[in-house]
Amino acid sequence: MKAGDKVDKNRPTQVGRAMKELGVRMIAAYSPQARGRSERSFGTWQGRLPQELRLAGITTVEGANDFLRERYIGEFNGKFSVAAEQKGTAFRRTSRSDLNWIFTVQTERVVAKDNTVAIAARSWQIDKTHFRHTLAGCTVTIHEHLDGSLSIRYGPHVVAQFEANGERRGKVQSPPKPRPSHFPTATTATALSLKPKKQAARAA
Repeated sequence: MKAGDKVDKNRPTQVGRAMKELGVRMIAAYSPQARGRSERSFGTWQGRLPQELRLAGITTVEGANDFLRERYIGEFNGKFSVAAEQKGTAFRRTSRSDLNWIFTVQTERVVAKDNTVAIAARSWQIDKTHFRHTLAGCTVTIHEHLDGSLSIRYGPHVVAQFEANGERRGKVQSPPKPRPSHFPTATTATALSLKPKKQAARAA
């Protein structure tokens, strides 16, 4: 999508796809005022946080996470947060039990003739399943989980899982059957986390 274009509801982002699965209707902001608020917020984070890390002498991901939790988030909220005009909360509990699958980076790939799938320099081998000898030519969904592990699904079937270091997981863990959400769902972020770039991994 180009800058200034309207949101394409048929091609959601990862966030848009997750919100749809949770039953949350996203409202696109096209007004100059709304876009200005977003840009000012992004500028605050992008322009200020790197300088704060530099002044604190922080050079590691672990140190940055400690800085966020112990100092920066509290200072940021203290300066920029605004008290709500009305008491109460608009947050509702979700009935979904498969959040570990919803909150993933999902990428569709066509399985190669050697029964492998790849993203950039990373490649994963899919073993034959009890319902198909090979998935070559089939479209599967690669789920990159928040803990760095990876799952590959063909429809409702989990056909392979790998640890963050690229090793194959012995016992495949199937996702729970999702129950539909009847109410809009929202979650609060208690802390931010920076993650190091993933290393290329290849499983035989």
